[in-house]
Amino acid sequence: MTPLSLRALNRALLDRQFLLARTDRTPLEVIGRLVALQAQEPNWPYVGLWSRIHGFTRTELTALVEDRKVVRSTLLRSTQHLAAADDFRRLRPLVQPVLDRTAGSPYFTRNHSARGDSTGHGVGLDPASLVAEGLDLLGGGTLPRRELARRLADRHPGHDGRILAGEVELRTPLVHDPATAAWGSWGNRSAISVTPAEAWLGRPMATPTETAKVLVRRHLAAFGPACVKDVQVWCGLTRLGEVVAEMDGELRRYSGPGGGELFDLADAELPDPETPAPVRLLPAFDNILLAHFDRTRIIDDEDRTRVMPGGAQVRPTFLVDGRVRGTWSLGAGTLRLAPFRPLRAADRAALEEEAERLLPFVGGTTVAYGDPPPPAT
Repeated sequence: MTPLSLRALNRALLDRQFLLARTDRTPLEVIGRLVALQAQEPNWPYVGLWSRIHGFTRTELTALVEDRKVVRSTLLRSTQHLAAADDFRRLRPLVQPVLDRTAGSPYFTRNHSARGDSTGHGVGLDPASLVAEGLDLLGGGTLPRRELARRLADRHPGHDGRILAGEVELRTPLVHDPATAAWGSWGNRSAISVTPAEAWLGRPMATPTETAKVLVRRHLAAFGPACVKDVQVWCGLTRLGEVVAEMDGELRRYSGPGGGELFDLADAELPDPETPAPVRLLPAFDNILLAHFDRTRIIDDEDRTRVMPGGAQVRPTFLVDGRVRGTWSLGAGTLRLAPFRPLRAADRAALEEEAERLLPFVGGTTVAYGDPPPPAT
């Protein structure tokens, strides 16, 4: 097997993520390549596309969501994502077992309960019957999450309606209203309204005849070369080693920096590891930081807790020479850069230049420096 250095993996990842050079592809094409954009908060996917596409404007993504070509819903790792409508129809059935598992977990009930515990959760309720009730209440139309929760609680006294509504949303595909995916729509997540995906899209979800091989191919196209654990971390499915073994004839094999086996699409090209990598500012929750079991191709282990301190946080970051070298934040019009360590003068100038370019897009007025977040203890 051909060995690949850490730098070679880094440049391959940046290339497939349109971070070695901005692309002229359309936002819909880029979202399709990336598979999905993590979208717990609405502004971050816009920043992610700005960093990848020449001349990207906010209205382009907003129009895609309003035109139902892109949807916001629960998808990979049971979290909120933006995905192309056709991809959502195909991929949501494949990851449904992960969402079902989440719906039945104590973690889910603790984080959705008004009391912060598992009291009053959906134990004792048949999941299929609960989903049928939820769809009946929606009636093919749209309801605010909080109203769906109230009506389900009325039907099941003693149960927390927010947990019941959240379980319905995990166990059956519901799409969020476009307003919650629009730039600037920060706010109360309970204000989200949901609609059955098939009613929203006017088409049925794809029949689950496709296998997890689709997810392996999509991951490799966007994040490869990768190992089996990388794909599993990204999508949440397990036992993918058996799937990859069945794909032996269509995959190329490499050995990684630690000697582990990596896979890639047979026709995927790898860029020259010496290709220069420009400074880039990435949004919070960018999937480039979440798509691998071993993330050292993009971030040093010692810096991970600065970016991912716990509590489901993934801070906005910036890349210097293709690697995470600090975080950034925006407040009161100031875009504040926080390098983890002193930067070379040329890198500092390039970072400031890129931040100045981002300022008008995010509504900022000033670039400044701040202290980096401490490593989590």
